Amino acid sequence: MTNKNILQSWLALAAGLVAFTANQACAADTPLDIGSRWELFVDDWLVAARRDVSLKLQEPQRREVVLATDAPWEGITSAYFRVVQDGPLIRLYYRGSVGGADSSEDQVTCVVESRDGIHFTRPKLGLIEIQGSKENNVIWKGIESHNFTPFLDTNPAAKPDARYKALGGVKQPGKNWITGDTPGGLYAFASADGLHWRKLQREPVLTKGAFDSQNLAFWDSVRGQYRCYNRAYAGNVRTIQSSTSTDFLHWSDGTPNRYAKDAPLEHFYTSATLPCPDAEHLLLSFPKRFMPQRKKIAAHKNPGVSDAAFMSSRDGVNWDRTFLEAWVRPGRDEKNWTDRNNMPACGIAQTAPGEWSLYISEHYQWPDNRIRRLVLPRHRIASAHAGARGGEFTTRPMIFSGGHLVLNYATSAAGSVQVEIQDASGQPLPGFALADMPLLYGDELDATVAWKSGTDVSALAGKPVRLRFVMKDADVYALQFTP
Repeated sequence: MTNKNILQSWLALAAGLVAFTANQACAADTPLDIGSRWELFVDDWLVAARRDVSLKLQEPQRREVVLATDAPWEGITSAYFRVVQDGPLIRLYYRGSVGGADSSEDQVTCVVESRDGIHFTRPKLGLIEIQGSKENNVIWKGIESHNFTPFLDTNPAAKPDARYKALGGVKQPGKNWITGDTPGGLYAFASADGLHWRKLQREPVLTKGAFDSQNLAFWDSVRGQYRCYNRAYAGNVRTIQSSTSTDFLHWSDGTPNRYAKDAPLEHFYTSATLPCPDAEHLLLSFPKRFMPQRKKIAAHKNPGVSDAAFMSSRDGVNWDRTFLEAWVRPGRDEKNWTDRNNMPACGIAQTAPGEWSLYISEHYQWPDNRIRRLVLPRHRIASAHAGARGGEFTTRPMIFSGGHLVLNYATSAAGSVQVEIQDASGQPLPGFALADMPLLYGDELDATVAWKSGTDVSALAGKPVRLRFVMKDADVYALQFTP
């Protein structure tokens, strides 16, 4: 595929997005069926109108450095971390030594393990000989290790000997990555335990793409298919495309991510895309945003600086970029201002009640190349936010199932949240008007909303209603109707 054809494809997709947006606008008053699932305020999907309320991206807290890649078979270019939680066990998979080139057969895939998401150890697996010894944490060796990215397959039809799956591979050397000339590609792997791996077939399963990055996959339980997000190009800009499969072997051609027409075209080096825990209908993405022409540290040999961004999708193709600012900045550490740093690992571990742990790379190409833990309270990626002067917003009509409204929210000591339940036309329902609800204040992940008559809203289940939020110095992160 030529550069001209690639650009024409992107223009066609942009036109499709305009039509998609128009259709969404026409459906604005169609009741949303949210059932009893969590809905996060990472976009305007639920919001019909707002006054002095804005969507606010939440910054994670930096915590411990959990791993330095200082084993002899690892090194300063270890990268492409993947978080996999299997019951109480948390694993980080990553590329070890690169052998000097993307196509080197000396590249290895490593794994470390933890029970708390903080203290990781290298298991001595005895699987692959490196430098004369099998006393290491290496699970695969070869060109596919450049970006070998495992996941735990939650497909109910997955066979016991394929509970874990992975994609790995790159283009062959000497070929044009941008034009899509791909004699190599991504290979499919499977494992029963996440340690002993095999190729599912000798031939690559995906060949149309660039693949010189972390190419990830997962089972999309809501849509009943596997999804792969991998590297593509729009002209000379690094972009993301997705493919789908029902059997992990036969994949559709890649579809470029679509964004609103006013979203800037930026280099997304990786995507770290995954279904939202406890809200799998919502896809989250934490791309590493790359600025290849910038150079902050003059003594460093390579140009380029990076940070971490955030976006979300409700169909896997059309992506909301409400937040154009960074999710994680490089910060005051100058070693994070050199090329290919601040790469979010793909995956979220639930490390304590109400706590999400994510991970991000630091000090790439420095002797202490490492990965750090980031922490967020559950579901608190973004919020509907009102300042001290107050504000309000009203949702689109929705149909729910359940008997209680639960909020994930936080206020200041002087702040508050109130919720009014209205009919589909916007009229307050008896017993659920604003005056019927005492002020809610505090900081809770699962607060059951109470009106003067109590908490039971089951009589309204299955009927179109709107929610009106009146807020002061407060954030509402997510809501759910529970039994």
